Amino acid sequence: MRIAQIAPLWERVPPPAYGGIELVVGLLCDELVRRGHDVTLFASGDSMTLARLESVHPRALRLDPSVKEYGIYEMLQLSQVYQRAEEFDVIHSHMGCAALPYSKLVKKPTVHTLHGVFTPDNAKMFQHAREQPYISISNSQRDAQLGLNYVSTVYNGIDVSSHKFYPQPDEPAYLAFLARMSPEKGPHHAIEIAKRAKVPLKMAGKVDVVDVEFFENEIKPHIDGDQIQYLGEANHEQKNNLMGRAIATLFPITWKEPFGLVMIESMAAGTPVVGLRLGSTPEVIAHGQSGFLCNTIDECVDAVHTITALDRFTCREYVSSRFGVKQMADGYQAVYQQILVERFAQNGHFRNPVLIK
Repeated sequence: MRIAQIAPLWERVPPPAYGGIELVVGLLCDELVRRGHDVTLFASGDSMTLARLESVHPRALRLDPSVKEYGIYEMLQLSQVYQRAEEFDVIHSHMGCAALPYSKLVKKPTVHTLHGVFTPDNAKMFQHAREQPYISISNSQRDAQLGLNYVSTVYNGIDVSSHKFYPQPDEPAYLAFLARMSPEKGPHHAIEIAKRAKVPLKMAGKVDVVDVEFFENEIKPHIDGDQIQYLGEANHEQKNNLMGRAIATLFPITWKEPFGLVMIESMAAGTPVVGLRLGSTPEVIAHGQSGFLCNTIDECVDAVHTITALDRFTCREYVSSRFGVKQMADGYQAVYQQILVERFAQNGHFRNPVLIK
């Protein structure tokens, strides 16, 4: 199958540290290539992939201070993809609503993975292109009011083998928190939980410009280097080590998280997750097996006191069986085949999808 994958240009694929979409796209591209598909990845020029790489800029835009208008490069990228639409059997966009105006103008099908959330503004574009095929990354992410053409839910996956397994947490015990330092990720809740549970907390994650005031006012005053530690932004190895040695990873979000890779990355290391029951957490955490789902901060504090009773090997096996790269690629491959079969039935002029590898 000839597949085009479109990734955001803000981070490289895969990302050196933070960047959930780019991590997923990188893993998916490499797995599809290993399965024999002809994959072209449209991403930043510093991306590393087994696919054929095409780019309109030599490096991730976040790293280039000369770039002032992100949208210009996004338009250049999407124009390049859709000018070449006839070269592909299917186009797979990870660009939110940005690709929708282009995909409506060509005959070749585009499937759109929804990695983000709906807003009053972007909902207008999604409704404008409601007939396009959409893939949700959790069932909770879907919004029935928009009337979108959801064709499947495909959970994000990780390469479990790249995550070291920690059969025992460190002594003395500590809790981990890994996410952007933003209100919706709940670092302020993590601090409260750790203090009330009387367990040290080690935090890692980047501080975006928009979150500097929140970090300075709500997080930084609590960082004492002892009870509350802040380690900055972490790469893959550092994240794995931080979560793997903890007794639990805290996920006290304040918004409807569409997925949350941190949860499965923690469980892959053997560390259960204590999360608030919002968004996708009931679909990702197996309550009482790979972590605890809580309705309040009080319940999170209680969960910390009983978390060590959970089996760490069970946490890793749960991720391997449900959220691995194979399962993710199987899901997307099935969607591509379904879309091509439907297009062939409707139009009769695409290559017979039965013959596509």
